[in-house]
Amino acid sequence: MAEQPRTPEWRLEHDSAGQLVLVDAAGQRHAPVVPVRAFPISEPMAGVSLVGPDGHERAWIDRLSDLPAPWRQPIEEALAAREFVPEIRRLVSVSTYATPSIWQVETDRGPTQLVLRGEEDIRRLPGGSLMVSDTHGVAYLIRQVAQLDRHSRRLLERFL
Repeated sequence: MAEQPRTPEWRLEHDSAGQLVLVDAAGQRHAPVVPVRAFPISEPMAGVSLVGPDGHERAWIDRLSDLPAPWRQPIEEALAAREFVPEIRRLVSVSTYATPSIWQVETDRGPTQLVLRGEEDIRRLPGGSLMVSDTHGVAYLIRQVAQLDRHSRRLLERFL
């Protein structure tokens, strides 16, 4: 039999400004709290901290799936509103193989263009992923280089 999600010793509410408020087991209110993933790329559903405005952790969640839906939903909504990491699905073209270079890409959020300052703006992550930062500070994720189409891999290889 599957284990039922456990109800935590705290609850979440929204204040009049729409911010998350954690009410602990003693009834003390901690406002606002912000969910922060410990491993946003490699383990996005594991290790979420609810952090107060002073930067101190108010609650720790081992796995989001361990929470019942009424506790999990506001956390997932807050994470989605806070996190913006488009995933590159395809490299369409690059302006030059020297840097800076303008990349035309297709992401999970639609087509876009980014400017790569240098090869150091491409970071290797565990599991075959890459994080590409553009000149505006936007981070793009390439989840699995090996799963890109052949054309995209060839363009990317020139920068790695």
